[in-house]
Amino acid sequence: MQGYKRRRRKSVAEINVVPYIDVMLVLLIIFMATAPVITQGVNVDLPQAEAEMMPEDSDKPIVASVDAAGVYYLDIGDSESHIMDLLTLSEAVMSQLQVTPKSPVVVQGDAQVPYDAVIKLMATLKAAGVPSVGLMTQPES
Repeated sequence: MQGYKRRRRKSVAEINVVPYIDVMLVLLIIFMATAPVITQGVNVDLPQAEAEMMPEDSDKPIVASVDAAGVYYLDIGDSESHIMDLLTLSEAVMSQLQVTPKSPVVVQGDAQVPYDAVIKLMATLKAAGVPSVGLMTQPES
């Protein structure tokens, strides 16, 4: 009888990366699921120091206002303010931005207005696609 020769297997000197890839994909899915929850809020560009006047050469601002009673107004350029609901206000702002895309959008709130009313106004403008919203202040005397 002829004996069988056992072949010795060469040991593989490679790292098995499949488990690491699985862990990485699970972490990626977790971060993708939690990222929208973490980044909730309204972006506002606030000045780092004292407020500055708007440049004279800029387009007429679009001013969205809310008074102490929580009523919303829109003032475009030299036109008079009109009482509006939030949906109509956002549509009017977007139609004006299509005509003059470089017009700054500014939010003006009464000192006595609830914080929630200003946040609703800014969130509505953001949802409508306004790229940047400024806050109007009155200089201290």
